Amino acid sequence: MTLLLLVIGSLVLSACRKEPEGVTVRFWAMGREAEVVSGLIREFEAENPGIHVDVQNIPWTAAHEKLLTAFAADGLPDVCQLGNTWIPEFAELNTLTPLQPYVAQSKVVDPADYFQGIWDTNVIHDELVGVPWYVDTRLLYYRKDLLAKAGHDHPPKTWDEWNQMMADIKKMQGPNRYAVLMPINEFEQQLSFALQQPDPLLRDHDTRGNFRSPGFRRTLAFYENMFAQGWAPRMSETQISNVWDEFFRGFNVFYLSGPWNIREFKKLQPKELEGKWGTAALPGPDGLGAGIAGGTSLVIFRSSQQKEASWKLIEFLSRPDIQQRFHSIIGDLPPRRSTWEHPSLANDPLAQPFRDQLERVRATPKVLEWERIVQEMRIVTEKVVRGGMDQDKAVTELDDRVDQVLAKRRWMFEQQQAAKAEVQP
Repeated sequence: MTLLLLVIGSLVLSACRKEPEGVTVRFWAMGREAEVVSGLIREFEAENPGIHVDVQNIPWTAAHEKLLTAFAADGLPDVCQLGNTWIPEFAELNTLTPLQPYVAQSKVVDPADYFQGIWDTNVIHDELVGVPWYVDTRLLYYRKDLLAKAGHDHPPKTWDEWNQMMADIKKMQGPNRYAVLMPINEFEQQLSFALQQPDPLLRDHDTRGNFRSPGFRRTLAFYENMFAQGWAPRMSETQISNVWDEFFRGFNVFYLSGPWNIREFKKLQPKELEGKWGTAALPGPDGLGAGIAGGTSLVIFRSSQQKEASWKLIEFLSRPDIQQRFHSIIGDLPPRRSTWEHPSLANDPLAQPFRDQLERVRATPKVLEWERIVQEMRIVTEKVVRGGMDQDKAVTELDDRVDQVLAKRRWMFEQQQAAKAEVQP
């Protein structure tokens, strides 16, 4: 009897120590997106009972440092939401799993269905390392009623047309109100205009700045002229009490911003101004122009032991029906054209200009130093607008600053070229 009890006890203890069935996918997401996706994950787990997803919400302000710390400690998650401008950095660190083999066999992820400029942000050195999750770009919010009062019945399509509209609006507005609001502590406006030019922002295999190019000179002249003419106030965002209130108060007629503000403007609009404001694609030098290919993508880290389960999660979040629900909850724009066919998006006159703009977005240079470079651009362009720096001096200083940022990249490229030269007969 004693032996029988010992055997039974051993079996009970073994059952208690049994590992849970299935796998766990660790998913790091940021901010509000992490909160929203947690609700969708329950549906994924119901469809895939062998997979559990552990979602960790990482604040955007701490995300970059936390990812680098995790990389150094060999503690990266399986799946992660990465900002599109971060992807080159983590690709250079060789942390990202190539995804083309997964896409080639997928019945869900169809590259042709994605906006090309957004998809391109995930291709580093001809290798696909991410799948776009949601997209972000900048375009015009504008007061239809005030634009009409100034004598124009449609938003601008070219720089020249926009210049004329801003001149007419400023004449109507008087000294204390403006045609356009572009906070000078932001870089997205200058970058959007620069991406509309044929000249690349970097040169010599992305090892030097190209801001002395004719294209960026045109960009800087166009941007600075808005302030010089008094069409835009020389103000940073911190000097503006409330961008939504000022817009509806008539402080400015045009405002460059992203898709999240559709919801904010709807929520804060006075009842009497409902339907009297809209969105419009960005004007360019010779017609509707390019814009920023922003947003985030989903990646699988090389260190993951659950790559197949991780890919299933990415496929689930990439389904048009899931993307549409994600948009309806949070307002983030979907990266797939088919998702935009859903009535909630197709019949939304405020969202449709974003869909139009997304057909013309362009990726920024794919270098890990890009976030530092774009801040150098902001600093120097602010010197032009606020401090009156000569434009020729500004582009020279900007190239010098960027060349310093890219010094290590340039040295590495030169070493690689020298090594190739040595092995050639």
